[in-house]
Parts: sequence; C-alpha cells; structure tokens
Amino acid sequence: MILHLSTFQREGGAAVAATRLHRALRQAGVDSHLLVHTLTSPEAGTSALAESTWQRRRAWGRFVAERLYFLPHEKDKSVRFAFSPARVGADLSQHPLVQHADLLHLHWVNFGFLSLKSLEKLFALGKPIVWTLHDMWAFTGGCHYSRGCERYLTHCQQCPYLRRPGEHDLSYRVFEEKKKRWAAAPITYVSPSQWLGSLVQKAPLSQHRPVRVLPNPLDTALFRPMDRAQIRQQLGLAPTKKYLLFAGANTQDPRKGFAYFRDALRLLKYPASELEVLVFGKSQPEALAQLDLPVRDLGTLTHEADIVAAYNAADLLVVPSLEDNYPNTILEAMACGTPVVGFGTGGIPEQIRHRHDGYLVQSTSATDLARGIDWVLGEVPSGRLREAARQRAVDTWSYPVVAGQFRELYQSLR
Repeated sequence: MILHLSTFQREGGAAVAATRLHRALRQAGVDSHLLVHTLTSPEAGTSALAESTWQRRRAWGRFVAERLYFLPHEKDKSVRFAFSPARVGADLSQHPLVQHADLLHLHWVNFGFLSLKSLEKLFALGKPIVWTLHDMWAFTGGCHYSRGCERYLTHCQQCPYLRRPGEHDLSYRVFEEKKKRWAAAPITYVSPSQWLGSLVQKAPLSQHRPVRVLPNPLDTALFRPMDRAQIRQQLGLAPTKKYLLFAGANTQDPRKGFAYFRDALRLLKYPASELEVLVFGKSQPEALAQLDLPVRDLGTLTHEADIVAAYNAADLLVVPSLEDNYPNTILEAMACGTPVVGFGTGGIPEQIRHRHDGYLVQSTSATDLARGIDWVLGEVPSGRLREAARQRAVDTWSYPVVAGQFRELYQSLR
C-alpha cells in the first residue's frame, strides 16, 4: 500500500497536487491512501489524523504553536507563512496506516502536521520514502522559497527572513538539525520540474540522494475545452470581449508578480476598450483597483467545475510568477485549451512551449510581458494555440500518463 502524507487535502497547490496523484493512482488500480491533518471533504481512500472534535482542536493547536514559535523570529508579517521551523508536529510512526504501508510518499507536511523529530521517526521505520518537493523547504534552513538567497547551497545562516539574522540564527539551527535527522533517511526525491530537481542535486541536504523529475497529474476529462460562448453567458460576461485571466494567485505575495501584471496592462497595444480582466483566488480589492482595465472578480472558487468554467471563459492566462515550481494553474488552463503567458522562471519554461502553445517571457519585465499578451491576443482567433495547449496537457499531465510513471517508481523501490 502507498500512503501519501499531506498537511492539507485541497488547500493550496501542493495539497491539490497530492490529492490528484492519489486519485490518479487509484484509478490506475494502485492501492493508494492519503492521510491529511484535517479533512476538507470525504473521499475514497482519504483519512484525517484529526477526526474527532478534540483531535481537530489538537491539530489546530499544533498549527498555532508552530506559528507562535516563529513569531519572535520573523522579519515582518510578510514572511509569517513563508518559513517553517517545524518544531511542532504529530508523531505518526505508530499510526495504523503508516504501519501498514509498504511505502510512504511525503508531500507538503508543514504547519504543525510533521515536525523535524516526527519526520526522523518516520525515516527510522526503514520503509522506502518518496518525497515530492512542492517547494524548497526540504533542503533549506526553513524557507519555502529562497527568493534569490543561495546560502542553502553551502549552509543556511544570515537568513533574510529573520528579524535578527546571524551566523547561528534559526535558519542555521534548522539546517543543522535537518542534516542530522536526514542523515540515514531512505529518501527518493521527486520534483515536478527540472528547475527544482537541479537545485536538489546541488543542495548539501539533498544532493546525495536520488531525484526523479515527474510532473503533477491533472484530470483532463474534467479540465477540458467547453463552449466559450455558453460559459460566458452563464457567468454574465461579454461575448465579444477579450478576457485576461489572473488565477489563483495571492496579489499580496511578491513571488506571484502582480505588480508586473498591473504595469503590463498599461503597456498593451491591443485596444483597451476590447479587454477585461478576469480574476479568481486570493485577490485584494485595493490591488485590483490599481488595474487600468475593467475587472470581474469571481472570488475564491472551491468547486472544480467553477474553476473549469473560469478557464474556458478566458482568452488567456497570465502567470507573472517570479519564483514558482510547477504551477497547477498552467496545467489547468492548458487542459481547457486556454494559452498561457508566463515569465521564464522556475519550472514554467518546462510547461509552456514558446509560441507553440503559449508565450514564454524571457526577461522579467512588464514591457516584455505586455508584448507576450499582445502576441497571444493576436493568435487567439486562429485556434491554433488552443488546440496545441490541450494536446500538450493530455500527452503530458493526464492521470493515466502520470500514474504510470509513479507506479514504475514505486516498483523500483520495493
């Protein structure tokens, strides 16, 4: 039995990817189970560590304790959830599902789900460990993304996330503890992107272990092209406007590049009277008010059918991320036949084939981002990009394709 461990079931890109892999494997006949901190909704083969009211309170307490531990160390509140010291977590080593599992597959396990100590106890069981890296945390001194800092390539210290960076600061201590607790761990790392995989091979905490590059899966039977005119009518959108989608990204997170999107809209050559912006996710009204185009905010979409509709209503998706691994939004949009314009950062160049199924912006500038948006808007009427994007998704990220790749990996480790 394969047991996946993930803090969340559906909250955030890493949780979504873990849940989708679990579903893909079960559809392929693999005995897959998913254990999460708390359950969002019932699903086959999915269990929660916290099932009773008392257990849910304890889970919440672990999350709060983990955050409170970091509070005196944080530089400011902008990094509050960008650094995980992993001092608090549940001991799962004797959990019945863990004991029964033939292989443990870790995903994103922070925020009070697993601590460094409880991870070490799992490693000590001697079971094969697969760890899908949804960010950089496994090989840094605590940050989830380094934001250009490269100290994790030697030894974390002088951390820019901390209020008092120093030679033996919190990042140094977490790095040292990981080095000791990770020492004999039977880990095979999986990275969705070559970009992150190359960092795994360079970082001292991970470089001596095998790493495989395997993509996140997507249900391409659900995420598929639909009748755009009908979808727009349902959403109350103009049938002839061109809609630029900014999806699922926190407008306050500097990594997501909202400022570049805002500035690029001011530089477009395409007639502004024919354009509108479509948004869903964690957007702030004050940020959207800065955009020079009309905005339709769909809010936070929790049902996948609504997300599929949003992608189908748009003419293109803009992903101006400055640092990202393998964004689910790109997979989802392309599966719906919606081309993507994105910066050539992180794993994004591995998802978009420049001018074939989208536009890859080589330099991180609003000017070049605007150029890419203009180019795709000019190509949209032909339908060529739409067809190529859909085919790319089916060939690369569909459940049967990715489940087969993971099945082979699991078999090689048993």
